[in-house]
Formats: sequence, C-alpha cells, structure tokens
Amino acid sequence: MNQAPLAFITGASSGIGQALALRYHRAGWRLALVARRGHEIEQWAREQGLDAERVVVFSADVRDTEAITAAGRDCLQRLGVPDAVIANAGISVGVDTADAADLEVIRATYETNNIGLAATFQPFVAPMCQRRSGRLVGIASVAGIRGLPGHGAYCASKAAVISYCESLRGECRPHGVAVVTISPGYIDTPLTRGNRYGMPFLMSADDFADRAFRTVEAGTSYRVIPWQMGVVAKLLRALPNPLFDRLLAGRARKRRRSE
Repeated sequence: MNQAPLAFITGASSGIGQALALRYHRAGWRLALVARRGHEIEQWAREQGLDAERVVVFSADVRDTEAITAAGRDCLQRLGVPDAVIANAGISVGVDTADAADLEVIRATYETNNIGLAATFQPFVAPMCQRRSGRLVGIASVAGIRGLPGHGAYCASKAAVISYCESLRGECRPHGVAVVTISPGYIDTPLTRGNRYGMPFLMSADDFADRAFRTVEAGTSYRVIPWQMGVVAKLLRALPNPLFDRLLAGRARKRRRSE
C-alpha cells in the first residue's frame, strides 16, 4: 500500500458516498470505504476499475457503535491515520408523530445520522490531534436549517449534525484538526428520487462530490452545496413563523416507511 493520502468514507455503497469515493480516487487518494454491505462496494469498485491497491473495504453499520468504531480501529492499524474522515452515512424517511410506529423511525434516524456520525469520528479524533493534522467531515443538509412538515426526524437530525460539528470544531481546532460541515441541497441520488415535491437547484452527485472535495481540501468550516440553496435556506430562516408556515402549507411530504 502506497503512502498517498487516505480518506475514510462511510455510506460508500451508493449516492453521495460513491461519488465522493470516485472523486478521491481520481485525485490519487487511498480509500477506506465503509458500508453495511461491503461486498457490494467491492463489486462496484471492480466494475469502476478502481485501483485495488488503493481501496480497502470495511463492512459495518454505523448504527452499531461497536462495529463502526471497530472498523475505525482496524483502519488505523492496517492503513494508518486518515487525512480525511467523511461521515456520510445517513437515512431520510418521512414521519408522522401521531403514528406510534414512526417513533422507531425517529430512533433509527437519530442512531444513524447522529450517534453513527459521532461513532465514525471517535477512533480518529485522538490520533489526528496527536498528529496535529486531518479533516473530520460531517455531511449535514440544508434540511437542518429549518424544519419541514412531515420531515421532522431528518430535519432535527441534520440540525444536530450542524451543531455537533460546530462544537467538535472548537475542540479540535487547537490541535490542528479541521472539522468541516457540508450541507448538501438537493442531490440526484436514490435518496432523493422518490421525493414528491420540487427540488430547486438539483445537482448531480458527481458535481456535488467535486465541490465537496475542494471544500474539504480548503478546510472550510461550513458550506452549503450548491451555494444557491444556501441563499434559499437563509431566506427561509429569516422568515417570521407565520409567513414560513403559510409558505409550506399544503407542501407534499416525504414518504413514510409504511407508504
């Protein structure tokens, strides 16, 4: 295994995760790719013609804190301390709090999008701080900037990602480690193709990955991609509640697991 820089990426079996893996591979990085179904990533990497000498696959579910932290420790032992750790794994499902069954959906969302993100970072924080370099990258969402009807679990979880990464940034900065928060807008992935509402400024996963790569390399603390969605989000955040509620009245909601 050569000594090119190393990226540890979760949620690498589809969508944004795969696009990021391809972008980092094109830049000459080594890859530590993590997903629940590791064999699917291995098959995909072969189909894409990725250099087998630069790709190592770890099978782990980020909801299983022991499994994902073990994958991180295994990466440290086998490959060394990554230069970038990208906590990308996430789920997005509509919820209705009036339905008791959706409480489990809320639990799964928080376990994946929040506890899973922290567990992804956990093995690497101390080694990166000791080395005094590295990037910890949290993939949030513009949905974390303001709550959307029927999408409470996802919006709340991504708001928590933004605040958590901000807190972690203050903890790691004195040790030379950057924490980067990226909030995607609407990206064309399997996660968004089932949406029943308009998706302004829809961006391809490859275009997103290219901009995200440059954002991480720059060590930018927070960025919305595409930038136009950042403007939209700020405008929505500035709206008084009555106007915001009127604007979203009747908006189609995210599909629930039972639909």
